[in-house]
Order: sequence, then C-alpha cells, then structure tokens
Amino acid sequence: MSLEAPLHYSTVSDLFLAAANLYPQRPFLNVLAETADIYQIDAGEINYQTMQDKIHAKTKEYAKAGYGHGHRVGILLENRPSVFVHWLALNALGVSMVPINPELRAAELEYLISHSEMVLAVALDHRQQDLRQAGSDNLKVIGNEDPIPQASEIVKKMPNSHDTEAALLYTSGTTGLPKGCVLTNEYFLTCGQWYLERGGHCKVLHNGERMITPLPLFHMNALACSAISMMAAGGCLSFLDRFHPRSWWENVRESRANIIHYLGVMPAMLIGAAPSDKDASHHVRFGFGAGVDGSLHAPFEQRFGFPLIEAWAMTETGGGGAIIASKDPRHVGTNCFGAPGKEMEVRLIDENGADVEVGVQGELLVRSTHTNPRFGFFHHYLKNPDATSEAWEGNWFHTGDIVRQNDDGTYVFIDRKKNVIRRSGENIAAVEVENALINHDNIEAIAIAPTPDPVRGDEVFALIVTKNPTGSPQELANDILTYSLSRLAYYKAPGYIAFVDHLPLTSTNKIKRGDIKTLVSNLIDQPTTLDMRALKKRTK
Repeated sequence: MSLEAPLHYSTVSDLFLAAANLYPQRPFLNVLAETADIYQIDAGEINYQTMQDKIHAKTKEYAKAGYGHGHRVGILLENRPSVFVHWLALNALGVSMVPINPELRAAELEYLISHSEMVLAVALDHRQQDLRQAGSDNLKVIGNEDPIPQASEIVKKMPNSHDTEAALLYTSGTTGLPKGCVLTNEYFLTCGQWYLERGGHCKVLHNGERMITPLPLFHMNALACSAISMMAAGGCLSFLDRFHPRSWWENVRESRANIIHYLGVMPAMLIGAAPSDKDASHHVRFGFGAGVDGSLHAPFEQRFGFPLIEAWAMTETGGGGAIIASKDPRHVGTNCFGAPGKEMEVRLIDENGADVEVGVQGELLVRSTHTNPRFGFFHHYLKNPDATSEAWEGNWFHTGDIVRQNDDGTYVFIDRKKNVIRRSGENIAAVEVENALINHDNIEAIAIAPTPDPVRGDEVFALIVTKNPTGSPQELANDILTYSLSRLAYYKAPGYIAFVDHLPLTSTNKIKRGDIKTLVSNLIDQPTTLDMRALKKRTK
C-alpha cells in the first residue's frame, strides 16, 4: 500500500500522520554516527510512529500554551530531528515556522525577528542569548526541551487548510535585504507531489526509499523537496550537519542512501579526491541538484556510477514552477535542466518583454497551468506587496534567470539576469566565465562581476582566490588571461583582475553577488587591481 498523493491532505502534519499510520515501523530519520557526534545527540534511526508520538505530545504543549493561527515561531536547531517535532506540532495548530540560519549574527537576527514578528524562538543553548539581545521584550526564547511558555496573545482557533501559512522562509539575500517568502501547506504538498511525479531517472520508490542530504533545513530544497517527498513515499532521510568532503562517501554508505541531494560545489570537491576502488561502492541511483560544473558532469557520472540530475527552481516557485532533467535527453555538461512538465507554462522574453526564438537567450517566466497561475508557488513576500506585484507582472512569475531553449524543448541555464555583463553590445554571463576559469591550476575560487567602462558600458572584473602561485601577481594575471583567451571569446576575458583572500558566500556556498559588486567598486581604483584591458584582444 502507498499513501494518497500529497495534495490529498490538508496540511503537512496530516500527511505525516497518514505516513505514521501506514508505515509506523519504517524509519523516517537516520542520524549517522558522525552527525550524532557533532550534534551530541543519539545516533540511529527514528521510526514514523516514534516521531509522531513526539509530535503529538509537543502539539498538546503548544495548544495548551495558546499558540495558533497568526503566530510565527522561530526555530534555530540546525539539522537536528527536533526541527520536525516542533515544525509538525506547530503546523497541526496553524502556526508558521520561521527557520533561522545559524550563521546569522546580530544585525541579521534583528531584521529577521522584527520583520517576521515571531512571538517565540526555540534555539540551541549557545544561541539563545543572541536571540534575546536581537529581539524585543515580547520575544520569548527557549531551548528545545524547555516548557512552552504561555502565548502573550491567545488567537481564535481556525481550521487548517492548503491556504494556511506553514513556514516563512527568507531568500539568501545575495543582493539587498532578504525577502520573507510566505509558504502555505499547498506549497509544501505541491513540492512533494512534483518530486514523486517526475519519474524517469528520478523515480522515487514507495518500498523504503532512503535519501541523504547535507543541505540546511532553513532552505526549501531540504525542507520542502527532501522532507515532503520522503514523508509521502514513507522514506528515510539522513540529514548531515553540513557537507564533509572527506567523510561524504562513508556517510553515503552508512546511510544506505538511494538518492543524494547536492549543490554544484560538491561534485567539484568530490572528484578532486584521489580515485578509490570504493568510488562506486554505494546504493545511489541518482543525485538531485543544480550547478554542477559542465566539464565535471560526465567524468563524475562515469567515475561514481550514477547520474547527477540537474534541476531548476527557486524558493518562490516551489513545485509549482520547478523543472528537472529527469528524462532524456539530459545534455550532460551543458547546464541543461530539462523540459517543463505539464503542470507549468514557460516563456522566455527579451529586455523589451517580447518572446524570443528558440536558441536565443531570454529571461525565464513561469506559471502554473492550474486555474490559479500561482498554484504551488509562494503566497507573497511578507510586508512587500510592491515586490510581489513586480515579480508577478502580467500574471507570470519573473524569475530573473537568463536561459536558452534547445530545439528539443529542453532549457539551459545561463545566469542570473543581474549577473549578465553588457559589454559593447555583447551579453556575458558571470557564471560562464567562472566555470571556464575555475579549472586553472592556480585558481581556488573565482567570482565575476561587471564594472563600469566609459567606452564599452561594462567590463569584466575577476575576483580570484589563488592556490599556491609562484611568481608575481602580474605574471599570474597574465597567465590567467592567456588561459581565458584559449577557452572563451576574447570579450568575455577579465578586463580587471584582483587577488583576494576569500569570497563572500551564503550559507550554501553561493556567491553573495551584492557583496561582490560592492567589493569590486571598492577595488577598481586600488593599485593592487590589475588592469588587463590592453592584453584583452581577439585571438587569430
């Protein structure tokens, strides 16, 4: 037997309860030995019935304390099993969870607490004082096992539904302040259903599927895609505290995972390790993720013995507007993320809002084919109706991503619209230049950004973290430029190069583009920045 499709249920907690009733003895979470040691919690599997018993007890605590619809509760518990105890208990009462990134510090916490208007925060012991200092006098802060304090405002009981707010997730904030995405039960259930319906290379089984992910529960990939799909399939999740390259394959084998979730940085680090006769010793059928370096895509699959299935989605789109290359042709190594399913519509438009032809780059617009074009998407940006309206201009969600359609109906990711450099009439994707140069022997990390040029509009600026360079900075810069000119059209090569100690990154190792642009503006006039424009010439 298997569960009904996720959207059959009214709430996430209803889905989990149904899974617990049908698969009481199946494991839901698996705490690996390494994770248990890092978190100082018990290792081993937690079955659905045990988890549901904990959720039910916590639900009664929250209900007795007066929590309900309209309340938001912050959760700073990293990737521990207790996140699900609190979230599903709150969800059963119509309370919204606000997952808190543990990397946030004073100013960021002040913004998050104030903007979300959370009334309670459940946090790790060593972060509780930080939350108290960042919050107002109205914010109560407790530990995971502490009694639930009485709510300061008792709210009227209301029935839960698809439309009830289930969580408030904040965007990464790569540019500007993070926006709070209001996500309903419909959003989460749609994510799970979308995942289960993909099939092809990404077929999810209902006979005890096992998944491992190092991604954080304050992002939609782990909280919506991984968690809900495993609940709906009666599967088991192994959450790591973070990605550990050296112990990754040991963790995969220990977890007996059939599915892994990845970010682009992971394959690059894993394939850099020395080959081993255990490379293909695992149970993995497929990896689900995005951003794998095109030059490493095929070599990784050949070495480790399973496909890396590239997907496209945003916090805002959820499962209502997600695309994945789960079926052939996958166009391995080209940043292809497949063709849209029947549940969504797609347009590509130019700068004037006109549709572009096949093979021409344009901004990706998406919407649901449901009678409500926003079905399965985020509900709105909290306290920001202008941004919500702008994102949904013309009843299409404007993603801000530049993509290209292939003749066979599949799509290829180019870059974020804001990261496209416009030089002398040519569009240059920062990601394309980064991917081309990252394999240089002396480049550890690289970020590309535009800088104003009085003649060409924009020029390409490269921020580079080096490995173990020899010679002078100018000699290294010359070598990097020569390398670039051998792999890219001349106009895409860096016009400026600055060597830095590190790059500003988000919690999931994505480049903070807003910080990069600020850094570039500060470095452009510094004597340490190398002007390479005179050497940037067409090659014969």
